[in-house]
Amino acid sequence: MDWADELAASVEGPQVVNDSKTPSGTVHVGSLRGPVILDVITRALRARGLPTTLLYGVDDLDPMDAQALLSPDAIEREMGRPLAHVPDPHGDCHASYARHFAGIFIDTFAGLGIHPDRYYWMSDIYPTGQMDPFIRTALDRAQVVRDVYRRVANVRHPDHWLPLGVICPNCGKIGTTIASDWDGETVAVACRPDLVEWAVGCGWTGRVTPFGGAAKLPWNLEWAAQWSLFGVTIEPNGKDLATAGGSRDRSNAISREVYDREPPLNFPYEFLNIGGKKMSTSKGRGAAAHTITAVIPPEQLRFLFVRSRPESVIEFDPEGTDAIPRLFDEFDRLADATAGKEVRGELPSGHENIFRFSLLDAGADVAAAADSYRAPFGHLALLVQVPGVDVAARVEAEKGAPLTAAERAEFEARLVAVRRWLDAYAPERARIEVRRDALPPEAELLRPEQRGFLRALAETAHGDAPATGEQWQAAIFALATDSGIDAKAAFSAIYLAFLGRANGPRAGWLLASLERDFVIARLGEAGSASGEEATA
Repeated sequence: MDWADELAASVEGPQVVNDSKTPSGTVHVGSLRGPVILDVITRALRARGLPTTLLYGVDDLDPMDAQALLSPDAIEREMGRPLAHVPDPHGDCHASYARHFAGIFIDTFAGLGIHPDRYYWMSDIYPTGQMDPFIRTALDRAQVVRDVYRRVANVRHPDHWLPLGVICPNCGKIGTTIASDWDGETVAVACRPDLVEWAVGCGWTGRVTPFGGAAKLPWNLEWAAQWSLFGVTIEPNGKDLATAGGSRDRSNAISREVYDREPPLNFPYEFLNIGGKKMSTSKGRGAAAHTITAVIPPEQLRFLFVRSRPESVIEFDPEGTDAIPRLFDEFDRLADATAGKEVRGELPSGHENIFRFSLLDAGADVAAAADSYRAPFGHLALLVQVPGVDVAARVEAEKGAPLTAAERAEFEARLVAVRRWLDAYAPERARIEVRRDALPPEAELLRPEQRGFLRALAETAHGDAPATGEQWQAAIFALATDSGIDAKAAFSAIYLAFLGRANGPRAGWLLASLERDFVIARLGEAGSASGEEATA
């Protein structure tokens, strides 16, 4: 996380940080990486004492091109129209398709500690005339724009092409029109049936005045115009836009050569892949942002994005894996390290900053937050599945003191996350049913060396018994070594004795979730040669 402080140290004076999104459908969780990164940059700038404004915009005059997300009867009518003019497909009182999907996405921001100073919608800005000077400049310098596209991106437009998308006065579509013949006040427009494959124009031709919301700039010019309009100094973007000759290169050149302004500082960031696949908003592929935020609490979700440098791809697959429990465990490990506690394994560079920027509150007391007691996610996942367990009382007993207000809030958030994870994402091995009534018949599969290991573990529990999942886990590994069996066989023996199957959740946390007397009795019973002698 030193990258954020390094970036903040490289600039001087007031800063304007900007990001925007085209709301072409359900916004996936990967799209949160940009807002989180910009929030981290904003926090780093403000920590350095630089006046900083964070903006977030919605490019909702872009044409509707996501056919898969429209009902069959709406495809011919809506494809090609500005997203701001397409009705809300869910009919839940949003003003438009764009307001529906962007609104759901933006609603996740506050819960993640992201608080832009201003939200803007391009459908609100164009009608005010604020974009008119940029439209006029682009039309006056159309030849320069065409030269930029040819030189930077090897895209060749004919000499009559103008950098403008006009909303057809007849059918209301913008994705099917082409403008030409700028006379200083009006342009010639043709709404062509065959201009694009994904929408059909109505065939209207005529002249229009392209100001006051009647037209919009193409994306590369609109992006560059936004930088000038809002005074943007820093705007990172996804790596897909930062390829050679791509959108950022084009917009940078347009900013310099058409609008006579140096473009803002860039910081390209990589994608978050779900199950090894890049997600797509327009195709509806990938976990929805608002769905993931219902399962992963905000600080752990921020941590998912800030624990890796922006230029690193994040691989994350919540479906049927331990990805979510591991995320919590790593967060807790960094919290402990930040609090000065001894932790196992190598720590990432700048781990204190990673933890600091993961916190919901930018002004939080980092030391106090790091030192808070957090019940391990995997342990809670076991406790909630054990009948009759008072989870809150067990957690306080393990802490050895009542939970503070902050710890109680964290505990309750984790409990919600655990239950939702078990409902939606947990692999089968994480689901348990402890065989309390009797030793499972499957324990007959235990080999002599496994029974010996279980007897030794029962003896350990008789004495200074492990109290936490980590302590049990350490004892299991140590006794497996002493008993001469590999760790896999040791864990399998525990699962057979308590669950009646050869696999399960982390064994240390399983044993920690159960009553000590029951654990001792079951280990002794399973460890006896005949299954009849028990260690009392």
